[in-house]
Amino acid sequence: MRRLLLFAISASSLALAAQETRHIVAHPADPAGDARPNSSAVPDVSVVSSRLQRIVVLRFKYNTDLLAALRKSISEQKIQNAVILSGFGSVRNYQVHQVANRDFPVKESWVQDPTAPADIIGMSGFVSAGRVHPHIVLANQDHAFGGHLEPGTTVFTFAVVTLGVLDSQIDLSKFDDWNYR
Repeated sequence: MRRLLLFAISASSLALAAQETRHIVAHPADPAGDARPNSSAVPDVSVVSSRLQRIVVLRFKYNTDLLAALRKSISEQKIQNAVILSGFGSVRNYQVHQVANRDFPVKESWVQDPTAPADIIGMSGFVSAGRVHPHIVLANQDHAFGGHLEPGTTVFTFAVVTLGVLDSQIDLSKFDDWNYR
């Protein structure tokens, strides 16, 4: 009986240790920059036009770090600019982050679970000058959730990501710059 009790206690402590964790990261405050109003020199909507040069479909196998392999594939395919058109599959674990406040300075909520599987419901984002900015939507039996894809999100069954490659000469550098306002 005593062994059974010790086993139950140790098993429950292992389960608790491997559950989802969340923490908030605050970017350093820049009082002058954070308080400045939007510039009239920056348009309300920035527009860039490009034709799709090609479609690239990437398949990632079991136990691959999704972000690292995505970065490597983009480099190997010499992709400078692209849009992430879709993504699906499943992961063995995940790490994502989302914005956690509405005012500057920016705060991010980091969510990680090293033992929780989830389906990949979708992906979006883009590649600018060879740098990927991917967002992912995941779902488990309880809910859907997502955010910026981070290292430590490992493929389970497989993952497929489709990229629409754009003209390498277009400039997307301001599209994810929060100071360009």
